[in-house]
Amino acid sequence: MNEPARRTAAPERADGSTLRSGHATRRTTANLAPGRPGRSARVTSTRRPQADVDPLDLPLRRAVPELGRGASALGRLGLASPRQALFHFPFRYDDFSELRPLGELIPEEKQSARVRVTDVRIEPGFGRRPQRVIAQLADDTGSADAIWFGRRFVERRLHPGDEIVVSGKVTLRGWRPQFTSPDFSPAGSDSLHTGRVVPVYPLAAGLTQRRVRELLARVLDRCLSLVRDPLQPDERAGLPSLPDALRTVHFPSELVDLVPALDRLAHDELLALQLVLAQARVARAGLRAPRIGVDPAELATLVGALPFMLTSDQQRAVDEVIADLATEIPMRRLLQGDVGSGKTAVAAVALAAACRAGWQGALMAPTEILARQHFIGVAPLLEALGVRAEFLSGSLSAARKRAIHAAIGAGEVEVVIGTHAVISDAVVFRRLALAIVDEQHRFGVEQRAALQAKGEHGEPHLLALTATPIPRTLALTFYSDLSISTLRELPPGRQPIRTEIRDRSGLRRIESFMASEAAAGRQSFVVVPLVAESDALTVASAEAEEARLTAALPGLRIGLVHGQQKAELRDATMARFAAGELDVLVATTVIEVGIDIPNASVMLVEDAERFGLAQLHQLRGRVGRGPHRSFCILVSDASDPVARERLDVVRGSSDGFVIAEADLRLRGAGNLLGTRQSGLPPLRVASLFDPRHLALAERARELAGRLVAVDPTLASRPDLVRLRDDFAPRETDDDAA
Repeated sequence: MNEPARRTAAPERADGSTLRSGHATRRTTANLAPGRPGRSARVTSTRRPQADVDPLDLPLRRAVPELGRGASALGRLGLASPRQALFHFPFRYDDFSELRPLGELIPEEKQSARVRVTDVRIEPGFGRRPQRVIAQLADDTGSADAIWFGRRFVERRLHPGDEIVVSGKVTLRGWRPQFTSPDFSPAGSDSLHTGRVVPVYPLAAGLTQRRVRELLARVLDRCLSLVRDPLQPDERAGLPSLPDALRTVHFPSELVDLVPALDRLAHDELLALQLVLAQARVARAGLRAPRIGVDPAELATLVGALPFMLTSDQQRAVDEVIADLATEIPMRRLLQGDVGSGKTAVAAVALAAACRAGWQGALMAPTEILARQHFIGVAPLLEALGVRAEFLSGSLSAARKRAIHAAIGAGEVEVVIGTHAVISDAVVFRRLALAIVDEQHRFGVEQRAALQAKGEHGEPHLLALTATPIPRTLALTFYSDLSISTLRELPPGRQPIRTEIRDRSGLRRIESFMASEAAAGRQSFVVVPLVAESDALTVASAEAEEARLTAALPGLRIGLVHGQQKAELRDATMARFAAGELDVLVATTVIEVGIDIPNASVMLVEDAERFGLAQLHQLRGRVGRGPHRSFCILVSDASDPVARERLDVVRGSSDGFVIAEADLRLRGAGNLLGTRQSGLPPLRVASLFDPRHLALAERARELAGRLVAVDPTLASRPDLVRLRDDFAPRETDDDAA
């Protein structure tokens, strides 16, 4: 007997992951490249004369007239030009290349067979049951059935005596094998649908896989020869040419051929990002920042004013930041650290150093809660050093904002801590030298640039903070233009947090436990994914959970905060919780970062499968900040294996770096970094946890550096400009505050 055929295959990466559609890997399916469905690819920054339009950017109907009405069909997928069609990739491949005898079919597998049709009959439908077309199949080893539901065209195309190749999933009907809704083609024909590795594409209403395959094959036949490879052979370093990679990704001869083809496309995607970063580095080369010199004695005074000893990681980060500030080269440093690792202390020392040298500083946070938390923690320290800090947000009264604006402009306010109100047009700094952005991936590209543009005496130094540890692949890919300081040590006094997973049937016991913690004088967080109940979602909501807990725990003081409340109410509730006037705080993820309640000992997260791993780790970090034993309880009824695996990762590790790597592997960079807010594109081909693609990222960075060093504007390489623009990060107007 032959070995089992390969089934329902997808392009496999080195770690075993594939391009299958689904919750965990969907980011790599479809829309992989230039010309995403639903939006036109950008050609150049200026409109070229019609005579110069690339044939690949012409309307499909003009460029491939043999498509006929098929051009409109592809338009339903958002594909308006040959280029967009060429880069509309399959999200999965079914390997039907091995023909199996009917007597050796494997149930519950997708497979192919060369057969003879012995009979075709129609069973009429009744009620809601559609009519069925049933073909009886035979070969020298046995017999089988093929069944199609509501597809009368099959009856017109199949006749007794036909020799066909049939490909599809096989089930058992009794003891008889049955193909369910299979594709079929005449035996001996060169089919796109059977007896080969078959691509499976994203579809739109009214389209079938057969139709899309046939239309895309026509586009490839007509237009693939027009594709110009943006790389020279020596720059490809053994990867296939772009035309060869495109043909293989659409219609591979064998699954093994997909690996180099996908690697080529991943390399191009990574190269485009590296070109953007390399050109940005060149553009910044001529910028100058204020020199902020800090002698060792002054630094010792600043560090000594802290109410705690710095960890060795914090001291090293402070030294790196101070060294950056002392040069005219604008600092661009990312300070990453796990929850509670002490990033704020490093930022405070940097701000104090800049202000005591006669400059101003700004710290911008994505939410008012987080900005206020920074102000509460940093302002007293700065004032002890003779540095005046003010809080600024959109919720302040107009008169108060005017007064702060005037004080900033006069140089009386040395540090401004606030939300995106810090970058409003009304804010004019007199001597801004240091800009700090917390949870920087929650801001849009334009927002970060606007803060830096506030410097009147050169480019301000930039220090970005993140409590989401950046895996090495992300650092290499998205943050290669930043210096990175890492805080791994936790300050002394942080308590270990016990993490458990429970289903909703255990809520009564959990509530009793929270009540016992309240009786002992401790407090609890209850975090839910929604603000209000939704008919479409059967998950906990903040408002409903507050009402339920109020009824279930009548002796406890329960508060509610969420992002849709007015800032005054939200802040007042948070202040009451911080003051110990509330026993339980029901919240959405507005309390994810920056909330410091040493008395809180329980973090209960309901419907925990709906949160990212990094989010869950951040939420867990809201407890364990005081002397009490602390608990994180993840409530979930999810049965999906991936969802359970994700929760097990959080239960099994307290290392934010380990969790960030797992979140990247299981959910993707877009979820980890907040792609929509950051302006960074989701990677559509490259996999940031694939060792092969890590090597590709390193190669792409080196190549981009060489190309930009020779030609900073890439004026001599228009195809590289096109590659860069097709994949380049796009600025966003999203406001995460």
